[in-house]
Amino acid sequence: MNDTKKVGRPKKFDRHQAVEDAIGVFWTKGYDGASMKLLTDAMGINSPSLYAEFGDKAGLYLEAIDHYANDDACEPLVALEREADIKDAVTVFLGAVINYSTSHPSGAKGCFLASCVSTSAGNVKGAANLLQDAIKGTDARIQARFDLEKARGTLPADFPSADQARLLFDLRQGLVFRARAGISDQELRQGITTAVAAVLASAYTAALR
Repeated sequence: MNDTKKVGRPKKFDRHQAVEDAIGVFWTKGYDGASMKLLTDAMGINSPSLYAEFGDKAGLYLEAIDHYANDDACEPLVALEREADIKDAVTVFLGAVINYSTSHPSGAKGCFLASCVSTSAGNVKGAANLLQDAIKGTDARIQARFDLEKARGTLPADFPSADQARLLFDLRQGLVFRARAGISDQELRQGITTAVAAVLASAYTAALR
């Protein structure tokens, strides 16, 4: 009789959690540094199970990118869309960026897309397209928020929504880059007021004071 226990796919496999766990490994180790052992240990499965579920390491990586872009990374956008006042909305957006850049459950700093995916986009087929889609999707949602305020009359009709959406996204990237370097949450927050003023700069700025 063979009593050897085989480690494989758990009976109740939580795909969502497994991908979350894989993101933490990719984020901290990078694509090349994320070995199969590190990934399977973090996900609680063995290599055959990983291949069965995701095809291969690259397939898992692409799913991790898609998962992050449509789940974790949208937290600041939800905050932007939820706040009624546009100045408060931009302020909360940047605050949420700092929160997940400095306090992610995995212990990783910065942003998975900026810190990991951008450095490997040219080496993993399909990664660049997902990264570009994530950027375009973020720009579009920020622009839509500004356009809504223009329709309401709280932003002037000539407010350059597309340009300022890209500016807010780029300011976001600056924050996650600084967080990746280990700059503290407190220090990052010191620049929020200036950043908000830059994003909303126009004839509308005077009305915000």
